[in-house]
Amino acid sequence: MKIRKELWFGFALMALIVAGALIMLVSVERIERGHVGLLMLSLVVVAIMLGFPTAFTLMGMGMIFTWFAYDRNTTKTLDLMVQATFKTMGNDVLIAIPLFVFMGYIVERANLIERLFRSIHLALARLPGALAVATLVTCAIFATATGIVGAVVTLMGLLAMPAMLKAGYSVRLTAGSITAGGCLGILIPPSVLLIVYGATAGVSVVQLYAGAFFPGIMLAGLYILYVIIVAKIKPSMAPPLSAADRFVPLPPLTQRITNPDGTQHALLGLVAALKGRRNKDVPTGYLVRQLALVLTPLLLFVFVSLWSYRAVTEPLAAEATYENLTRMGEEGDRAVRSRSSGLAEPPAEGGLAEPPAASGTGLAEPPSGGLAEPPAEGGALAEPPAAGGGVAEPPGASAVAEPPGAGAVSEPPAAGGVAEPPGASPPADGKPMPERQASKTWWTTFAVFAALFTIFYALLTFARLEVFKMLLTSFFPLMVLILSVLGSIVMGLATPTEAAAVGALGGFLLAIAYRQLTFEVVKESVFLTAKTSAMVCWLFVGSAIFSAAFALLGGQELVERWVLSMDLTKTQFLVLSQVIIFILGWPLEWTEIIVIFMPIFVPLLDNFGVDPLFFGLLVALNLQTAFLSPPVAMSAFYLKGVSPPHVTLNQIFLGMMPFMGIQVLAIILLYQWPAIGLWLPSVLYAR
Repeated sequence: MKIRKELWFGFALMALIVAGALIMLVSVERIERGHVGLLMLSLVVVAIMLGFPTAFTLMGMGMIFTWFAYDRNTTKTLDLMVQATFKTMGNDVLIAIPLFVFMGYIVERANLIERLFRSIHLALARLPGALAVATLVTCAIFATATGIVGAVVTLMGLLAMPAMLKAGYSVRLTAGSITAGGCLGILIPPSVLLIVYGATAGVSVVQLYAGAFFPGIMLAGLYILYVIIVAKIKPSMAPPLSAADRFVPLPPLTQRITNPDGTQHALLGLVAALKGRRNKDVPTGYLVRQLALVLTPLLLFVFVSLWSYRAVTEPLAAEATYENLTRMGEEGDRAVRSRSSGLAEPPAEGGLAEPPAASGTGLAEPPSGGLAEPPAEGGALAEPPAAGGGVAEPPGASAVAEPPGAGAVSEPPAAGGVAEPPGASPPADGKPMPERQASKTWWTTFAVFAALFTIFYALLTFARLEVFKMLLTSFFPLMVLILSVLGSIVMGLATPTEAAAVGALGGFLLAIAYRQLTFEVVKESVFLTAKTSAMVCWLFVGSAIFSAAFALLGGQELVERWVLSMDLTKTQFLVLSQVIIFILGWPLEWTEIIVIFMPIFVPLLDNFGVDPLFFGLLVALNLQTAFLSPPVAMSAFYLKGVSPPHVTLNQIFLGMMPFMGIQVLAIILLYQWPAIGLWLPSVLYAR
């Protein structure tokens, strides 16, 4: 039997792991429990590479070595398993996983991807490498909406690969674009990977979502930039589309008011057709509907601009002055309104003052410099004089009176007490509060979008109007779903679990809108959701048992001592950890790396001053390579299953290599400029 090269590579890697573990045990003077923990770790990796189920491998190895760690105490070992299972069941964060997975399966079965790819392909038709760019954009959007890498790669392999190969694209560029684009769903929120990392490392999933947004966009942008550069430098790898491929068919009624190729300006043509002689051939209602469709983006832009301008210029209650506050001790006509913008010291008169000693009606300082007994007749302590021979109230109207005079402290009057700030009630002089000035950022954003809308309407022909209609029925519904889910999480309007429930409902509505919601679709989606969710939850159970066994054996302490003995700087530690994760991505999948190795890495972060959020973003970028790196490059096998017979697995692997290099570049950029990932969480959550 002939063994493939991939299998030889896997067996060689497993042999290296086993040999390294044996050398470690032989080379040490005294085998500690921590070395046994490292042996358990190496055996787990080898067993997973041999094909054993990850969750049950973790649980089995963890239970066996926990039994040894507890000195063969079966009761404690079983108690640990029950506690780990119960802990996983009680983790509220994990509730979002089945909801997001269900949303993905429902959206996948709404058959949006075909019209989405067609509309984006036509919208970007004149861009170099248009088909590859459209593939990347479609993969990014659809993978973000579904989060299911295998489904996206498989569907795009069926849809985009034949079109790209027919257009003359190279097999390598085609395979690399599809596989790399399909992996973006595990990075761009809402992502299941980030939920699993957050639950494992104890990091807020909301902050992970906010932090991963711009790195995901950056990585997708680097992919697109690479494709455009390749198409410019080597047109043979990505030939430009022909006129036939760029042709957009027009509806029959539209053909009556424009030229056959649809190059006439849409807005001017519709306005002219309303009053021109062509109106007799085309119903007025059709023209009005088309005109309303053309003007809808402009009206939406005007509405958002006015609303945002009002929001940024409206006076804030926190900026209100204290002009209407009445000084304590003053009322009626004597009340003086403070004109200062803040709290001022009370004046000598009208504020808190010592009661006059001479009046005899208040508390006076003793005549001597120190504390003295009050004078009394008879040389003893005497009660204060009172009319009834008992304890008398101080002079006043049968109640405790404030010290007299202008310096007395009086209760604020009932009617004219502490006034509301000007933000709540008009100022006393009747002048309105001055509006705030819009910031330069707002004006810059407004100018940029105004320029974009100007270009949009200047280039809007009837052919482009049809492409815009296609985008309205494919691109925008998915974007609304993604932004509503992600926006509600990032802005603090909903927890990830609540937003996932809204996303699942949105997937239902999309399937209904596109008439794809049938009993079979729901049944299959629920079954796949239960299967995936059970796998993730058992992974967490196995990870908890494995981590507990590793800690009981002292493996974590041994690793920490070893790392600290190397006297690494923060940069060296980050480079070492990312290199290890990159190498682990070759034989293992991202789920195994997170649940097995993150509990080992995360406790080390405090020793080097590394933010767990920033580390998680680096890991999420790094784990993109787990789907592209052989021999366990699952994206390659997904694509190979639906590709034409002449496309070999080696061609797919070679096509993925440049995109792996781009992923490494993205990790370097994020490390050099951490604000790419940390700016949004710092703005939203004041980190």
